Parts: sequence; structure tokens; C-alpha cells
Amino acid sequence: MATTKYEVTYIIKPDVDEESKKALVENYDKVIADNGGTMVESKDWGKRRFAYEIDKYREGTYHIMTFTADNADAVNEFGRLSKIDNMILRSMTVKLDK
Repeated sequence: MATTKYEVTYIIKPDVDEESKKALVENYDKVIADNGGTMVESKDWGKRRFAYEIDKYREGTYHIMTFTADNADAVNEFGRLSKIDNMILRSMTVKLDK
């Protein structure tokens, strides 16, 4: 099966402290690795203001992960966990061209 490259952007609530944010990022990096993904890059984009309110927040901390995977297990597991995590406001997964 061909390896596919993905980019995931997620927004962390602005009131999450640095230690919790670091643990959250490490946890999601581990979720990708545990489900067959290979991390290419995981970087913090910092705190940015929204164009409109999301769950009564006007800003959030953006984080971007780029990884490769042979199947969609890593993407599906990230999506499942990010939807139930109350520290994440939004997430978006994009399949990148080769």
C-alpha cells in the first residue's frame, strides 16, 4: 500500500497552561506513532486571534502536525480523540499531494 502524507491542524484553548499544552501535543504525536504514522514535523504556530468566536473564545493556540501513514488508522484515531478532548476547539486534517 502506498504511503500517504497528511497535515493536521488543531486549535488548543487559550487558557490551557504550557505544561498541559506540552503534554497534549506529546500525547497526540504518540497517537499518530502508535497507529502506524511516522511524524515528519510537529510545530507550534502560537496564539492567534479568530475571525469569529469558537465556543466563546476569541483566540486559540494553533498546532500543526505533518506525518505519513500507510493507512487511515492514525488519522481516524486522532479525529476520534480530538472530538472528545475538551482542550481542543477545532481540528482539520488534509491529505497532501505526493
